[in-house]
Amino acid sequence: MNKVQEGLYYSESHEFVRVEGDYGYVGITDYAQNALGNVVYVDMPDVDDEVSAGEEFGAVESVKAASDLISPVSGTVVEVNEALDDQPELLNQDAYGNWIIKVKLSDKAELDNLMDAKAYEEFCAK
Repeated sequence: MNKVQEGLYYSESHEFVRVEGDYGYVGITDYAQNALGNVVYVDMPDVDDEVSAGEEFGAVESVKAASDLISPVSGTVVEVNEALDDQPELLNQDAYGNWIIKVKLSDKAELDNLMDAKAYEEFCAK
């Protein structure tokens, strides 16, 4: 059973956003980390890079596959989760507790295009 956390926004490409004020913390969902298997590397953008909703911002590599990371929101990267450089497996241990990038949101209206927890659960069940 994949965990879905209430209060987050979800994309069809299995990224989540946790919004705090003008910032969004972007990571991969529990469903995504389960599908990938053991994560061995996370490719992240640099601080001050711009990300755009629906566009690639990095990749996650596992022993099984590599998967592009698609940004659910647009904005400027203000922080990357440096712990993932040395411990990419943190994504397997707690997908929601270990975000990948922190973004200063440029357009909060984009959140309306994402799914809530219930809609994402239904999407994953298909």
